[in-house]
Formats: sequence, structure tokens, C-alpha cells
Amino acid sequence: MSKLVVSFGEIMLRLAPPGMERFLQSPQFVATFGGGEANVAVAISGFGGKSRYVTLLPPNNPIVDAFIGEMRRFGVDADHIVRATGRFGIYFVEPGANQRGSKVVYDRAGSSIALAKPGDVDWKKCFDGASWFHITGITPALSQSAADLAIESVKAAEAAGLTVSVDLNFRKNLWKYGKAAKEVMPELLKHAHVCIANEEDCQMSLGIESKADVHSGQLDKSHYEDLTKTVLAAYPNLKSIAITLRESHSASRNGWSACLNDRSQFYLSRHYDITHIVDRVGGGDCFGGGLIYGMMNLPGPQEALEFAVAASCLKHSIPGDFNRFTADEVHALIKGGGSGRVQR
Repeated sequence: MSKLVVSFGEIMLRLAPPGMERFLQSPQFVATFGGGEANVAVAISGFGGKSRYVTLLPPNNPIVDAFIGEMRRFGVDADHIVRATGRFGIYFVEPGANQRGSKVVYDRAGSSIALAKPGDVDWKKCFDGASWFHITGITPALSQSAADLAIESVKAAEAAGLTVSVDLNFRKNLWKYGKAAKEVMPELLKHAHVCIANEEDCQMSLGIESKADVHSGQLDKSHYEDLTKTVLAAYPNLKSIAITLRESHSASRNGWSACLNDRSQFYLSRHYDITHIVDRVGGGDCFGGGLIYGMMNLPGPQEALEFAVAASCLKHSIPGDFNRFTADEVHALIKGGGSGRVQR
């Protein structure tokens, strides 16, 4: 069976001040690329899996050409990217430190994917040779037409026999076109087999409340088995749901773990105390990529969950959206290689 993973969503130019500076503290930005679904594709490829990234981008644009070259450098198949009207989106990120939280500013209105509509992507070609399709709640937040295209994509993937994963990925600053996430995301999730979320995603995207307080800094894991059971009961098509558990002590220190319910058992991962965060943006996407890779290549759910959590933990140590760790490095952390000692 093929182990090719297809992901679909928007890519943006990421502009961040150097180091831990605030916006325009110095007249510079470090330019890289970032976007939830592309981050997943890069992570899977980095672990040794096969991935294909699908999006819509403007033609005759050297920034687009540079991005496609970047995908190919990471080993991601970029041959099914659609050239369409619109622009290349941008987002600005100011990394937080200690009690100063990170800030994100979007400049993505009128992007090619926000203007896209059903029928703009040939899903049959995009899914050729694939067995898994991944999408997030970011795309349907961009516009009504993008939401319609997102729903078309999961229906097409389900009809083609692919495993479909949806990361709810609620972004309050994006839902501006008149629909709330609760009005759109349930329809997307009806066609999914694997759900990835946190407790705020479940509340804001599905209307499912959790007893946990995401803002308290401490997470009571006893509530999460009930939460996963509630989501699985509401969506009988789902085979499993994974929930990330982030304890935000400060911008620089987070507790990090996750749980997974596959209807037969509830699993908890090892807990990591991440004390010096370099960049948490893309950490959740690395978890998603690690979970998909683990489900496709590792012995069972517990191993897949541990791999995803460890991979995401490592991602917090490097700047930029993209994962830059191999599967061997992730397995080394799982086995206890987290001392940070010099390797020579």
C-alpha cells in the first residue's frame, strides 16, 4: 500500500524580526516560508516519509518559484500546485519570551487560496498514488469559497479511499467572512478519520466544551478522556482523536504532552518540560506530521503518539515554521537522549 501523504492549505511568506526583537526594533525581517499544511508535509518528508503539497499560488511570481524550490529541497512533491489569480499571502511573527507572548499579524486578504473555489483543483490527479489526505481548519477560515473547496477536498479524499485527517487549528483572527468556525468545521470533520486538536479547538470549532482551563497554565489530564469520548461519539466516522496538552507557564517555558483515543483505548504520552522555547510556531504542525508518520510506520498508537510529542518537543528548539529533525533524532529523544550534551 502507498504511504504517500497529501496535504492541502495556504503557504505564506513568514517575516520575523531577528533574534527575539520586537517588530521593527531594527529595520530587518528574516524571510522564510510557513503554513500549517506545508509544515506537515515538510515534517513527514524529513522523517523519511513521502509527502505531496497542494495549494493555489499566483503565476509568474519569483517568490512562488522560490517556495517551490524550497519544497523540493525538503523532498516534498510540489508538482500539483495550481497557478491561479490572487496574491501570495504574508504573515509577521514576533517571537515571545518569558512573560511577553508571541504576536502574529496576517496580511493574506486576496490570496490565491482565499479566492479559490470548488472545481479549481483536480483532486483525482492530486490523490494519485496517495493513501492519506491532511487538511486543517485554517483554509475554511479564509473565505466562504475556500471553505467550500476544503469541504470538496475531504469529500473527494474520502470517496477515493484515503485516510483523512483534520487538524481543527482554530484561528480567531481569521474567521471574518460572516461564518463562525462552529458553522463550518463540523461538516469538514464528518468526512475525517483522524482528528487533531486541543481543548480550545474543540470548543470554538465544534462547540464541545471541556472542563480544562487552557489559560490556567496547568492541565488536568483526567478531563481529556471524557473530551475525546464526546468528540468520538459526536462523529462516528472518526477512528481516533489526538489532543495536545500544552501547559503555558510563560512564552519561554511550556509543559508538553498529548493524549489519543482510538475507540479501543485511551493513551497518554510522556510529558516534556520545555524550558527555553526558541519558536513554538509550527510545533503543533510538527505534532500532526509526526502523528501521521507514526500511524503509518510505527507498531501502534502509543508509539505513534510518543513519536509525535517528541518530534514537536524538538521543533520548539529551532526558529522557523519547518521541522528540521530526522526520525532517528526523534527516536533518540524518546529513548532518553534529551540531555543536550554535545555530540562528537
